[in-house]
Amino acid sequence: MREGRRTTKRLWRWRNSPLRRRDDVLEAWLVLTVWVIAVVGGTLAGTLTAGAADEVFSQQRAERTSVRAVLLADTASASAKSYRAVAKVRWTTPDGSTRTDSTLVKSGQKAGSRIVVWTDRQGNLTTAPPSPTNAVLEAGFLGAVAALAVTGAAFGAGRAARWGLDRRRIARWSEEWDLVGPLWSQRTS
Repeated sequence: MREGRRTTKRLWRWRNSPLRRRDDVLEAWLVLTVWVIAVVGGTLAGTLTAGAADEVFSQQRAERTSVRAVLLADTASASAKSYRAVAKVRWTTPDGSTRTDSTLVKSGQKAGSRIVVWTDRQGNLTTAPPSPTNAVLEAGFLGAVAALAVTGAAFGAGRAARWGLDRRRIARWSEEWDLVGPLWSQRTS
């Protein structure tokens, strides 16, 4: 019997009661909707985002290859600001042609040093793809951010809607008090 009272108390806005206002029912549905959107929408957004990011990272690992390149000029030694420097490198593409371009390399290397660079399918320089471990971490992070964004947007919109309902209730109470207040302020001696 006690459990039934607790459930009834939690769902008071849906009960038939002479004190229940239309705004109370609207607020109850609003809160339920916000929680459903936050839980289901947040989970869905996080899962889809993490899956899409993981797919992109897998595609990058499949398309990018590491190749040996030759440093064409000396690089300055490491300074307090940076341990990398931009330098010209030369490498051979999978089709056998030779290319030259600039990329970031470790500071303090001599011309003629062999370094590893990453190229795409066309043989152009690109960044290294994330390792499988880093890809999982990044995909998880992006999924969590997407889930939090959807959840935050749902709660923010719900809070704004509840604020509007509160303002409307206060305005109605003020109107009712304007009608009833003068009747209560008369003195009876």
